[in-house]
Formats: sequence, C-alpha cells, structure tokens
Amino acid sequence: MANKTIDHAITAKTLKSAASDPTHAGILSFMRRRYTKVLKDVDVVVWGIPFDAATSNRPGARFGPQAIRRASAIMDNDPQYPFERDLFEEMAVIDYGDCLLDYGNHQKTPGTIEREARKILKSGAYMLTLGGDHFITLPLLRAHAEKHGPLSLVQFDAHQDTWADEKGRIDHGSFVGTAVREGLIDPATSIQIGIRTHAPEDCGIRILYGYDVEDMSAGDIADTIVRHVGDKASYLTFDIDCLDPAFAPGTGTPVSGGPTSAKILSVLRKLGALNVVGSDVVEVAPAYDHADITAIAGSTIAMYMLGHRAEWLAERR
Repeated sequence: MANKTIDHAITAKTLKSAASDPTHAGILSFMRRRYTKVLKDVDVVVWGIPFDAATSNRPGARFGPQAIRRASAIMDNDPQYPFERDLFEEMAVIDYGDCLLDYGNHQKTPGTIEREARKILKSGAYMLTLGGDHFITLPLLRAHAEKHGPLSLVQFDAHQDTWADEKGRIDHGSFVGTAVREGLIDPATSIQIGIRTHAPEDCGIRILYGYDVEDMSAGDIADTIVRHVGDKASYLTFDIDCLDPAFAPGTGTPVSGGPTSAKILSVLRKLGALNVVGSDVVEVAPAYDHADITAIAGSTIAMYMLGHRAEWLAERR
C-alpha cells in the first residue's frame, strides 16, 4: 500500500502519471485524470457537456458524462488494451469538468459550448467531449472548423441527422444537415457508419448502412472509411446508438439491427491512419441502462479515441 494513492483526480502531482485508486473508490474523473481548468502543457482535454434538451425521444443524456466517467474507472491504471501502453506515460490528459449551461435558456446553449470549445482549442490541446445528446456536436464542429477549416465527418450512428431545420432551432436530428449548409464539413469526404433509419436527404455523405456493416468485416469497414476520408482533418463523432440495443440499451433512440460492441471497437482500432482533430461520444442515457452496459461501451470508445491520440503523439515526438 505504500505506493498506492487515492483520489488521483485531485492529488496527482503530474498530468502524466498513472492512477492507483481502487476501482470501487475515489473521485471519478475520466480515467482518474486530474480535474483542472488549467490548460498549460496539456495534450488532451476531456470535457463533459450535460445537455439533452434537443432529444426527440427519451431524455437523460445529460447524465451521460457522469456515467461515462464512472464506468472509466475500470481502465485507470493498467496498460490499456489493445494499445499495449500506459496512455498517460507520455500524453498529458486532464478532465476539464463539465460545461456550465443554463437549463432554463436553451437558446444560449450553442454559443456557450462554442465559446468554451474555442478557448480549449486555442490552447493547442486535442478535445475529447462526452455528451450529452448529439446536438452538442454542431457547436463543437463550429469551433473545430474555425481552427482547421471544413472537416471530414466520421459519424458512427443509427441516424443520419440530416433532417431539415429552421435556423436557430435546437434538435439532435438535424445537426449534420446544418453543418453541411454552414460549410463546417465536406460531405464529399464524410462518412456515416451503422445507419438504420431513413432521412429525406443524405447531403452527399457516404453511408454504410446497418446491413453493410453486418456483411462487412471490421477491416473492410475501416479500410472504406480511411480511403474515403483520406488525410483530411476529420472529426470523429460516436453516437452510442450506433451499437445494437443489446450492447447499448441506455440511449434515447435505440434502433435494433446494429453491430456488436466488439466489431465496432475493432473498426475503431484500425482507424489510426485518420487525421482526427477532435472527437466526441454522445447519447449515453444511464437511466435506461442495465448494469452500466452502455456506459462501459461509451467509456471504452472514448478510451480508444485517447489511444489513437497517444499513438499519434508518440509518432511525432
């Protein structure tokens, strides 16, 4: 016990240290990273946006960041599979906490998210965001596109989210269409994976439907994504309802016929060639979960995003 610590999220002496908190105890930041708003010398910021007022079906994703952080405790101190490394040995990661939103004035939400995101990105840190419903990706895309130019969107989802919308309306089912019309993403190099619903338009974005994903191997799916996106700056967004409800029941709009968590994690592992400049995991709604199945899937997906970033940084140092 001499070398053990507790509450690593506030007691850590360095941003690159592994944690040794018992899995069942201690303050639950994402993977026990230090809670801080200080952005100096930070490689990655993990940020929560507890917003779900844009949901069209079951609310509850405002509790997603808490649930994902809680589930991430099982991955805090061992070499992370399948990356075979301590992700935090060379990569400085902080938990920036949550975005402060006015629950009584939702029209202010997009601007609040975008301003805070711009501040984080200005520091030079990579941002991994925990949602929240899928609307939050729109202001995040605005902030990232301001820095990187039009982005290639890599979207894992059961829904296209390309429904037409009135200007200024807040809806998690229209953010992709809005992003295309605003020039935030390049539809010709964007791709959606796991789609199992229909929308009036596809905005020119390539789609791998649920039946495509079922018939293809993980390697073929990943190869298709990498070839389509190329080396363009890309934004990776993962709606947890991409997974079949058997593997992610805790979400607002579940759709049967989706892929397994094992298959999609295998796809994610093979996307290291992408130039991902930002990412998020959204739509985890723990009130509909069972035994933290969905939260564990969400936290694992977020960890894979960190794993790719650790490899990307290692190649450049």
